[in-house]
Amino acid sequence: MTQTSFGHNALERFMSILFLLCGTLTVAFVLFISVYLLVSGLPAIGEIGLKSFFFGKTWSPNSGQFGILPFMMTSVYGTAGAVVLGVPLGLMTAIFLAKVAHPKLAAVIHMAVELLAGIPSVVYGLVGMIVLVPAIQRTFDLASGATLLAAILVLTVMILPSIIQVAETALRAVPEEYEQASLALGATKLETAFRVSFPAARSGVATAVVLGVGRAIGEAMAIIMVSGNVPNLPGLFQPVRFLTTAIASEMSYAAYGSLWREALFSVGLVLFLFILLINVLLNVLIKGRKEG
Repeated sequence: MTQTSFGHNALERFMSILFLLCGTLTVAFVLFISVYLLVSGLPAIGEIGLKSFFFGKTWSPNSGQFGILPFMMTSVYGTAGAVVLGVPLGLMTAIFLAKVAHPKLAAVIHMAVELLAGIPSVVYGLVGMIVLVPAIQRTFDLASGATLLAAILVLTVMILPSIIQVAETALRAVPEEYEQASLALGATKLETAFRVSFPAARSGVATAVVLGVGRAIGEAMAIIMVSGNVPNLPGLFQPVRFLTTAIASEMSYAAYGSLWREALFSVGLVLFLFILLINVLLNVLIKGRKEG
């Protein structure tokens, strides 16, 4: 064995070990967060009671009531509303950029999308608080425009960059042979985009949706500025509080070791399980379709 080949083999082994270490660390971080949330969140649920915690409608730490039903329903409604509005808009934009737009126009839109992705959450919240909240208040003649509707609209804008970028990448990765065959059979460019390219990129599109849902359900700073942050049951024109905003707004006030603080860790555990459930369901759905 020459010295050069020995050096190459040593480098290969080193890089293999390095990659294994990086992958192991990633898994370890996820396991650590999972275990920590379980250990920190389960005791409070046991003390409060499963039914009182998950189905209680009142959150009042001063009186010992820790019902998170309003938070859970608000998070579900808010995320669903953002997905219903944002996913079609994002996917249509991705199809336009990948298959329809002129390269120069696509470059301009790319810049705008990248700018949206780089804007800090607090800036979205600030613009929403100054522009969107007063507009909703005037339009619907409300006492306050800080409502679930405002939160949904802000979340819709915030999830667009993730959906557009990932979905466009997936659409561009579709083999040209698929599209050429469709065009040769007489299909138009739009028919090919929707009936050939889009189904072929289904896995990447689903990933884009997962990222959008994760961004929507995990956002806190922007939402706390436009939602009103009041623990009400969700209504489109009601001030509400999400799971994330409950943690962000109260963690600094909850005394260390108190039931209040432990209950907030339990809220974090519920949020973590929500995101985990969404990812598992979508992955199972994608796998089932691929096998079918």
